Amino acid sequence: MRSVCFLQGNEIKFGLRQGDQVDEINDPSIASIEDLLSALMEGRRPSTGAVHVFGELDLLPPVPRPGKILCIGLNYVDHAKESGHAVPDYPAVFMRGPSSLTGHNHPLLRPVCSDRFDYEAELAIVIGRSVHAISEQDALNYVAGYACFNDGSLRDYQMKSGQWTMGKNFDQTGGFGPDLVTPDELPEGAAGLRVVTRLNGEVLQDGNTSNMIFSVAKIIEILSEVMTLEPGDVIITGTPAGVGFARTPPIFMQAGDVCEIEIEQIGTLRNPIVDAAF
Repeated sequence: MRSVCFLQGNEIKFGLRQGDQVDEINDPSIASIEDLLSALMEGRRPSTGAVHVFGELDLLPPVPRPGKILCIGLNYVDHAKESGHAVPDYPAVFMRGPSSLTGHNHPLLRPVCSDRFDYEAELAIVIGRSVHAISEQDALNYVAGYACFNDGSLRDYQMKSGQWTMGKNFDQTGGFGPDLVTPDELPEGAAGLRVVTRLNGEVLQDGNTSNMIFSVAKIIEILSEVMTLEPGDVIITGTPAGVGFARTPPIFMQAGDVCEIEIEQIGTLRNPIVDAAF
């Protein structure tokens, strides 16, 4: 199944997507994103009512306000090398806040204080049930689905200290969506999927999830050793080579650009770039 979250008036609604059609969920048991994730984990299709055209919806991130957004850095060998880092034995982990997210077709905001706004195509994992200290062998049983993510990064702010948080948390710099795809529609652990970034139609990243250093299951094992992962928590799994700051000359996103993140069998996340008004 493919689920979406959208805004209608001032109300957040959920739907199930089939191509260009979205069936609005009217199931009385689905009152929150946690309820929807529980149904997806059970393989239960909620009842639906009104039918919408996908392209006409005001889409929110598939999890509109995650409790935790955990980010894995340097998880592809080629990206670690282009960034000047050794291949890690243990993942670099940082966090994003919910205010840094935006949905499909919504603008990514380029802050006026920086001209080094970079793209990063990433596979996002959404946790479907609470888990703590799970093994790699059992970890995939806690995944509700996968989505596309653009980990928009202000490189100058990212490098101001040894922690990357400041460069990863400007408002509306992280694209997330357009929908959440359940694991049964994908290869196990979302392995072997092509990951592409296009900026104004030009391919700048072209990788594959099979080249991740730490697999989806291994990432969940490592994170759950430290903290309880809860329904709706999001994990983004790192980016392949081709980021803008590592190019000669560097390429950064500018107002008027359009950035697309496409992951094979999952979909395409599209965001225009606009200058923030603050």
